[in-house]
Amino acid sequence: MTDKNALIQPDRGQKATAIHLVDKKGFDAFVKGLSPVQRAAMAAQKFEGEGYSHAILPDGEDWFAVAGVANTESLSSWCMAKLAEVLPAGTYRRAGGEPGPALFGWVTGQYRFDRYLSKPSEEGPRVLLTQDVKAIDTVLAEAAAVALVRDLVNTPAEDMGPAQLEHEAQLIAKAHRAEFKVTSGDALERGFPMVHGVGRAAARSHAPRMIELHWGDEKHPKIAIVGKGVCFDSGGLDIKPSSGMLLMKKDMGGAAHALALAQLIMQQGLKVRLHLLIPAVENAISGNAFRPGDVLRSRAGITVEIGNTDAEGRLVLGDALTRAGEENPELVIDFATLTGAARVALGPDLPALMTRRDETADELLKAGEAADDRCWRLPLHDGYREYLKSDVADLNNSASNGFAGASVAGLFLDRFVPEGTDWAHFDTFAWRPTAKPGRPKGGEALGLRAAWGLLKARYG
Repeated sequence: MTDKNALIQPDRGQKATAIHLVDKKGFDAFVKGLSPVQRAAMAAQKFEGEGYSHAILPDGEDWFAVAGVANTESLSSWCMAKLAEVLPAGTYRRAGGEPGPALFGWVTGQYRFDRYLSKPSEEGPRVLLTQDVKAIDTVLAEAAAVALVRDLVNTPAEDMGPAQLEHEAQLIAKAHRAEFKVTSGDALERGFPMVHGVGRAAARSHAPRMIELHWGDEKHPKIAIVGKGVCFDSGGLDIKPSSGMLLMKKDMGGAAHALALAQLIMQQGLKVRLHLLIPAVENAISGNAFRPGDVLRSRAGITVEIGNTDAEGRLVLGDALTRAGEENPELVIDFATLTGAARVALGPDLPALMTRRDETADELLKAGEAADDRCWRLPLHDGYREYLKSDVADLNNSASNGFAGASVAGLFLDRFVPEGTDWAHFDTFAWRPTAKPGRPKGGEALGLRAAWGLLKARYG
């Protein structure tokens, strides 16, 4: 696999192939500066300055690349990412300017998930030079966090069950000398009854557990990061159809985001006291699976009637959010592949964002825009709380009318976050169904850089 740390290097004047970026308004002027041979070569490749298009032009015995972008004066994360996928292996620099935000897409565009390939690609790396040396470590750290999400989500459930998720979290904890704790077995049943209830039907090798990590000076502001770790979701006794089950290895995408964000926080040394929580389960089917109509008692003491066993993510998050609140954090952020309703409303690219405070929503939306990681706010509308009413318990885990499914799920979680706590909930897809430059098909970080932007602004 390509060494990601070698993909961006300081520009010390070493030999490199030039990349000229042009946009529509500058295209004619660029063409006038070319030789007849170069113009002929460009015409043969039908290059007209469109975004993500490129051409390779002769330059004596050498060559250079030209690529189209929307605006040469305001580059995005993705505008050079296609080049990182299609140009020959080698070293490159942008002619007449710096790559800026495009450094990120240059790295993520070279991501490959080749764990299961008998013959992984041996193609060499494309290295991009920059004089903005201070940006290199930050870009590589963010790209590594995205790659971590992709790797975890892309790994099949047999190899990424609760035990393997625990192992990945433990590796990150050891790397940053964080405190690490796992609750399982009888202690899980007593302390996190909804996590146990959802995960108890799984095979012993995929037994449920609560994973916790603490890091940072206790004098610093306390924050909690929570991630839904449903390593595979059959739907339980309310079983999914085969089409709905096919991608359920990605149902631990929230945990992957939480782990990646925790890694960034520790790696970059934010001045916070971090509490990471991952309820890790497999929602399986066996004789002891929890049933529709059962009533589970949560860690908070709130009783929950099970209207649908396929609405399990909110159950495990409920116990995790309760535990997070016991340490009185000033900010809680959770990530979850929680509802199909969010995808119906927003599609695969935009994570649904719900917050209690308008200011927090504004910060996250702006951070997402700045990092090319947009999210979209949905309401936590009090009028929909009645959809969670139960005749026999304090709450039902599933609204029977099918309305406002993403917001209703958010309102369920809201019951388990202490009143007054600043809280943000990302209902993310964690998957890219079709490839885009810098963003291959498969597991994807959606909302991660938005959350990281807020944390940097507050605690960096």
